[in-house]
Amino acid sequence: MDFTLPPAIEDYRLRYRAFVREAVLPLDTQPSSFDPHQNIRPELLATLRAKAKAEGLWAPQMPKERGGQGLGVVGMAACYEELNYSLFGPVSVNCAAPDDGNMILLNKVGTPAQKERWLQPIVDGQVRSSFAMTEPAPGGGSDPAMMRTTATRHGDKWVVHGRKWFITGAEDAQHLIVVAKTSEDPRKGLTAFLFDKADPGWHVARRIGILGPEEHGGHCELVFDGLEIPDENRLLGVGDGLKVTQIRLGTARLTHCMRWLGLSKRCLDIAADYVTDRMSGGKTLAQRESVQMKLGHCAMQVEIGRLLTMRAAALLDTGDFARKAISMAKVQVADTLHLCADTAIQLCGARGYSTDTPLEWIYRYARQARLVDGASEVHMQVLSRLFLDERGDFWNWR
Repeated sequence: MDFTLPPAIEDYRLRYRAFVREAVLPLDTQPSSFDPHQNIRPELLATLRAKAKAEGLWAPQMPKERGGQGLGVVGMAACYEELNYSLFGPVSVNCAAPDDGNMILLNKVGTPAQKERWLQPIVDGQVRSSFAMTEPAPGGGSDPAMMRTTATRHGDKWVVHGRKWFITGAEDAQHLIVVAKTSEDPRKGLTAFLFDKADPGWHVARRIGILGPEEHGGHCELVFDGLEIPDENRLLGVGDGLKVTQIRLGTARLTHCMRWLGLSKRCLDIAADYVTDRMSGGKTLAQRESVQMKLGHCAMQVEIGRLLTMRAAALLDTGDFARKAISMAKVQVADTLHLCADTAIQLCGARGYSTDTPLEWIYRYARQARLVDGASEVHMQVLSRLFLDERGDFWNWR
C-alpha cells in the first residue's frame, strides 16, 4: 500500500505550496487586506488570480481544455490542503466554495451548450455562482423531500415560486442553480435548473449575518415569485434534482475537508511557533508536558483526517460514490478544524484570542464546519445505517 503521491501531483503540490507562502500568506495577516465581510478585497484578489493564471495554477479541478489543470480528486486533496494553509489560497486559484462545487457539478452533468453558457464563465473567473437548495422551516434542509419551493411547467418554461435561505454567495452570484419540487414523487419529485442573476421573478430578500467570516456574496435569503426558466436550462432530467444534489454534495463535502486540513495545519504551526519561543518558569511552553499532550493529540487528529480524506478521494477517482468514506472524513475533519483552532488559541493565550493572528478568524469560521453540507449528526446517521446493513462488512479493504 503506497501513499506516495505520483510525481505530477507532487509537482503541483509543491508549486501550490510555494505560491501560497510567497504570494498569498503575507496578505492574510494584514488588516488592510480584508473587505467589510472579512474576506479578501476584490482588487487584491484580482492581482492574485492574474498571478495564478500566469504561473499555470488556475482552476486545479477543471479539465485542461477548459483552462484548468486537470487534477483528479486525489490531486485536488493534496493541493487544496496546501492552498488553504492561507485564508485566501483557494479563492486565489478559483477552487473555493461555492464556485468549486458548482463547477465540478456542471462539468459532470451539463450539456455541451450548458457548459459553454454557464460553466465556462465561472471557470474563467468572470462570474461567481451559487447553489440554492436549503429552505426555511418547514421546508427542506437535511431532508430534501421536505422541499416546498415549486417549479411548474408552462409549455417550454418552468415557473418557480418559493423561498430559500443561507444560500452561500448569492448576493454576488451571476449564475445560479435552484432545486425545486416538480412532482409529489418522494424520490423523483425534485428538479434542478440554471438561471441568471438578471432574470426577473426572484430577488435577494436579505444577506443574513453570521458568526464567522463570509465567502464573497454572503449567505442570503432568496424569494422566488414567478421566475421563468426555459426548459433548456434544466440540469439532467425532470425528477433528477436529488441526483444532481447528491452528485454536487458528494465531492463538495470532501473538498471542504481538503481545505479544512490546510487551516488546521496553519493553526498548529502558529501555536508551535509561539510555544517554542514563549518562556514561563524558566522553560519554554513547548517543554511542558501539558502543551506537548495538546499538540500531539491535534497532530494525530489531522493525520487521521488526511487519511480518511485521501481514502475517499481515491474512491471517487475510481467512480465510487464513497458515501461511507466521505461521511467519515466530513465528521472527523470538521471536528479536527475546531479542535486545532481552539487548542491554538488556548496555547497562544491572549495573543491567540486577539486579531494579531488569524486564529480568531479561523475559530469563527470553523464552527460552521459541523453544519455545512450535512450536519455531523446527519453523517453519523448515514454511518449508522450502513453499519446496521453491513455489520462486519462495514470494515472492508476495498
